[in-house]
Amino acid sequence: MISVYVLLVLIPLSLLSWKCSYFMTFYNHNAEPISPVRFLIALVVPILISQWSLRRQSLDISGAVAACVVGFIMTISNLGFFSALLSFFIAGSKVTKFRAQQKKSIEEDFKEGGQRNWIQVFCNGGIAAQLAFLYLLEVGCTEKLIDFERYYIASWLSIAVMGSLCCSCGDTFSSEIGSVFGKSKTAWLITTFQSVPKGTNGGISVIGTLASFVGGAVVSVAFYLTLVLVANEDYLTSSPPQWPLIFVGGMCGLLGSIIDSFLGATLQYSGYDKSSGRIVNKPGPSVEHICGTVFLDNHSVNLVASLSTALLAPRIAFMVWTHFT
Repeated sequence: MISVYVLLVLIPLSLLSWKCSYFMTFYNHNAEPISPVRFLIALVVPILISQWSLRRQSLDISGAVAACVVGFIMTISNLGFFSALLSFFIAGSKVTKFRAQQKKSIEEDFKEGGQRNWIQVFCNGGIAAQLAFLYLLEVGCTEKLIDFERYYIASWLSIAVMGSLCCSCGDTFSSEIGSVFGKSKTAWLITTFQSVPKGTNGGISVIGTLASFVGGAVVSVAFYLTLVLVANEDYLTSSPPQWPLIFVGGMCGLLGSIIDSFLGATLQYSGYDKSSGRIVNKPGPSVEHICGTVFLDNHSVNLVASLSTALLAPRIAFMVWTHFT
């Protein structure tokens, strides 16, 4: 049944995108048009992955449809974007299910299987998808190596897309691993470094911080390998080294996690429900306030952190690449 709903969304979108390839040649004469092979991959692969995710309970129906739309945009613009998105989704789903029973006892909004809905998909991947669409208009349907001297716009947008996904993956690794790893039941609040219960918004730990770097690196490794594999050998040897992508991705994962934690500690409410023994995100009669205010929810925090990291990532990458060119 999901295939019917997804096709109803993707087929018109894909046909529109194919028509847009002709518009792109007028908007940007240097833009690469959409090839039939890339078009077919962008249409079919996201559907297959969404169906697999439904069976694994990583997505609900609305999340699967949203993932198909995001996946289509990312795949048709740059295969590196798709591999980065796929690595984030697979790795994020794995760590979400890590010690699930322990998370269930401390998290109010815990979902069995870590199912993501359309809101979570767009808040974690929507910024990257919008930047990928800009890449589609400005650069076309092609993979460009990172070279700020020859391809500044393509490099800027590529790093921004990767940085946004590294932020989301780094934050997922940090929260999902840091909240249940180790014997200690407390973390440190990022704003005051006071001891708070694990699962508190804005709570950080050494393991969680290290995990955020690893999460970002996982995404950047996938992006790096795809660029290297699809690039022409002459093009690869004449371009700056691409391996700094892995370091930049790890830094974006770490930075995104820090931004997310700071926003969570200040603009998102955290309280301890004495009746259930869980961390909650809303005030209540039996809830003891820990930190934050009722201004942003978890989805909003993820969205702002993703956008902030996407805007900062190209600057970080530019400074890194100046040492290797």
